[in-house]
Amino acid sequence: MCAKMVQHPEISADYVEYRRKKWFLNVENITRWFIKPTQFIYLGGKPTKQSIILSNHEGTSAPLALELYSGLPIRFWGAADMNKNFKTAYRYQTETYYHGKKHWNLHLARLFCLLATPLTRMFYIGLDLLSTHKDVRFKMTLKQSLEVMAQEHTLVIFPENSEKGYLKELEGFHQGALMLFEQCLRKGYDVPVYVAYYKKDTKQYIFAAPQQISQLLGQGLSRAELAQQLCDRCNELGRMEIEKERAAL
Repeated sequence: MCAKMVQHPEISADYVEYRRKKWFLNVENITRWFIKPTQFIYLGGKPTKQSIILSNHEGTSAPLALELYSGLPIRFWGAADMNKNFKTAYRYQTETYYHGKKHWNLHLARLFCLLATPLTRMFYIGLDLLSTHKDVRFKMTLKQSLEVMAQEHTLVIFPENSEKGYLKELEGFHQGALMLFEQCLRKGYDVPVYVAYYKKDTKQYIFAAPQQISQLLGQGLSRAELAQQLCDRCNELGRMEIEKERAAL
């Protein structure tokens, strides 16, 4: 199958007007000076506005690539602790993110996050992330996600199990996204799901051909089995070797 490659996707006026406030657009423009463009590779067409993307995380790299260069009206799922006060966000970044997932020295993480946490929280506010929880409050995440589908925008979820850090070969997907699939189908949103993999070393973002939610759930698999199937597909994308040249602008 021929892959469509996009090096510098244009960001539409509608996307800019709807998605971001002016102050945050200015922040993004400055950020683009330091973040090289991503090459988007679509094995089955570019995601539509009303769709769901499941991707590996690669720390901040994958979210930034999507936000700065995808040209899609995106909403992200994100850790609820980062949407709270500075103290909670600081603890999450030092202990969970930099020390737990990225394996930094804890004292170095605490020092670094005195600067990093205010900047990261500014991004979270600008991105208008949907908070995810590990308890009954996850129902609110599902409700807000259905509102995103009603607005015909693109929802990005990073479902990988990152307890051991951000690995190139993902060990598994959490099942929260599958709960959303079930809710979407009940509400009549049989939207396409795109599994994607961001390759940090080559700055390539590879998207598999989409599958409708009804196709995925219609296989009769358990949540655990379907989560593993989607994770396996994500890893397959990560192992693909696609030349960077001949990108179609």
